[in-house]
Amino acid sequence: MSGNMGELGIGDQGQVVGYEKDARTYRKRLMAMGLTPSTEFKVVRRAPLGDPMEINVRGYSLSLRKHEASAVLIQRL
Repeated sequence: MSGNMGELGIGDQGQVVGYEKDARTYRKRLMAMGLTPSTEFKVVRRAPLGDPMEINVRGYSLSLRKHEASAVLIQRL
């Protein structure tokens, strides 16, 4: 199943497949943080209102806002 990272819940795992076309402002920054295509990650926790979310990627923790996470297209694992 595919979608965007913002749709995942705690404990869900996925793999980055790309970025939304209108996410140019975030794409470069997210790739610099290690979220390149084919990178696997796991959702560790979410704040009470769902923003931000913490993911484990490449052995470190990364926090993303909803709008940033929604720009990342993923494949669920």
